[in-house]
Amino acid sequence: MKNKLLLPLFALGAACTSDPSGDNMTEERHFVDVAAVDSTIRPGDNFFMRVNGTWYDTAKIADDQVGVGSYSFLNIPQKQLLENILEEVSASPEHPKGSIEQKVGDFYASGMDTAAINARGYSPVQPVLDQIDQIQSIPDLEAFLASEIKTNNQSLIGMRVSPDDQNSTINIIHLSQTGLGLPDRDYYFKTDESTLDIQKAYQTYLTTLFELTGSSAADAEKAATTVYGIEKDLAESHKTRIERRVVKENYHKVAVADLDKDHTQINWSSIFENVGLKADSLDIRQPAYYEKLDKMLASVPLEDWKTYLKAHTLSSYANFLSSPFEKASFEYSKVVSGQSKQLTRAQEMVQQVDRQIGFDLGQLYVKRYFNEDAKQRVLDLVNNLQKSFENRINELDWMSDSTKTQAKEKLYSITKKIGYPDKWREYKVTIDRDSYFENVVELRKDAAKYQLDKFGKAPDKTEWGTTPSTVTAYYNPSLNEIVFPAGILQYPYFDQNADDAINYGGIGMVIGHELTHAFDDQGAQFDKDGNLKNWWTAEDYEKFKAKTQQLIERYDTFTVLDSVHVKGAMTIGENTADNGGIYIAYDAFKMTDQGKGNTPIDGYTPDQRFCYSIARIWRVKTRDEFMRTYVNTNSHSPAMWRVNGPLMNFEPFYSAYDLQPTDQNYKPESERIKIW
Repeated sequence: MKNKLLLPLFALGAACTSDPSGDNMTEERHFVDVAAVDSTIRPGDNFFMRVNGTWYDTAKIADDQVGVGSYSFLNIPQKQLLENILEEVSASPEHPKGSIEQKVGDFYASGMDTAAINARGYSPVQPVLDQIDQIQSIPDLEAFLASEIKTNNQSLIGMRVSPDDQNSTINIIHLSQTGLGLPDRDYYFKTDESTLDIQKAYQTYLTTLFELTGSSAADAEKAATTVYGIEKDLAESHKTRIERRVVKENYHKVAVADLDKDHTQINWSSIFENVGLKADSLDIRQPAYYEKLDKMLASVPLEDWKTYLKAHTLSSYANFLSSPFEKASFEYSKVVSGQSKQLTRAQEMVQQVDRQIGFDLGQLYVKRYFNEDAKQRVLDLVNNLQKSFENRINELDWMSDSTKTQAKEKLYSITKKIGYPDKWREYKVTIDRDSYFENVVELRKDAAKYQLDKFGKAPDKTEWGTTPSTVTAYYNPSLNEIVFPAGILQYPYFDQNADDAINYGGIGMVIGHELTHAFDDQGAQFDKDGNLKNWWTAEDYEKFKAKTQQLIERYDTFTVLDSVHVKGAMTIGENTADNGGIYIAYDAFKMTDQGKGNTPIDGYTPDQRFCYSIARIWRVKTRDEFMRTYVNTNSHSPAMWRVNGPLMNFEPFYSAYDLQPTDQNYKPESERIKIW
């Protein structure tokens, strides 16, 4: 049964928690979920499970989900709120043409009409398949790739327009490696059982796509083998995720004319002309991929490339075609994620509306659910954390005064975006209530044009990279900005009624985390204006790298799922931010009246509540299949180690919970790693 009640945003976290007296509901909120705490676990052995253990042992992951809890999984209840909005606005076909309500409501309604979608089969995508059939040469193929860029489909050419890393005042073309169907290049070469299962599922998916479009079983299997072989050859040229963290080694600005000379098959000038861009230079982030592609265009038969393009076209549109295509896509994805049941059609459409036209939906969301008072309070928190970070920079014993001056200038140059954009992204589209596939194509074309129109212009500093309803936060080094959407400004991260210990350990830690990203292994390479520029002394930067290496080695020892380990080098940016964020948030908390005192609430001291809140915001339980993929592809450590890892190095935690040398996660003071 759907909940039609529309609550204020912070009512999402306002459900009263159990209190120590055992009452199920109280008028006064305590913000500590006592029932979730496993008091049999010592804080110093595993604080994540101490705070969340009873909840973790009893929490059930829904069949149509890969996890449950906080962080990204708070997007699950968010989607119910969005579904309420969409059902309401789609119920009326009387909204003025071109209004936000009309576009959002009719797009949702078109996707909910599964009878019409199923009746069309794969006929909506047939014109694109026909285009591929008409390719007679490499120039024809490249013209097709250019047309696909204009519909936001990028199979063999990964292109985006964003600020020049070395001149952040202008947007340029960036080319990145692409071309694969598996989650990462390593999936083509690993031979463990779970990876082999994913390889098999993917090849079955490709085979099914060809069968659904009329190929015999034998021909479909042969086509899938061809596609997989091309992808595996391309994967050999891909840089690993760890290699891509070295920003300077993934920036290569070249003249288009020189690129045309170097590549015998790829005519870049012609491609950009077909796309509609007049570019004389660009950044080619991973040159080895395009060198490999250029050679393969000469060696791989044209018919095989056409087979490859058909597979990627069908995969790109599978979720917008009839149910057999959608099911085939899910059958593959569930092997990767462990999700055993598809989302309801309504929830699938909520995701699609948010992905395709999310800022229009976001306007409706913030009108209904966002408490405007939160914006100012969170801004105050950000300002307090900046002061805290400045103090920590001043006290660093490993950084010289000249680098400290540059660091503080960068710190106070950070742009703060909270809640929702000051200027909303506009979608210049016509949405038809009866044409789901065409609506998707229209929105994809609009998204591509929106990107391409940035070329040669100064970056729009009002632009947001995420929709307001999403539970996330981010730092963007090119614009030197931190962004906190309305979606994350709810319990357990933030609540207007919570005490400072809860809010500073929650959203305060997240703010500190994002501020630290300006100075992590990647962010530290950009100056206050967003330029890839060395603003450190050589000696300071070597000291910084030595400290991050300590974190890499520490996180490499953390185990997930028995034999699977955290990848310290791949997650170093997020781990640096987690470790710095806790200290920055704590120092800011100690500036508050509660932080200066020691008055307990519900039996917890202020410092204990602060640490509790850190463990509470990462309360997550996931499927093993999802976690295996996560560890191999995500730059964040798993939730448990986002708590236990930083707390090992956090001295106030030791005193707040009386840690002893016999505790499993106890580290002697000499082994407590501090960077910021």
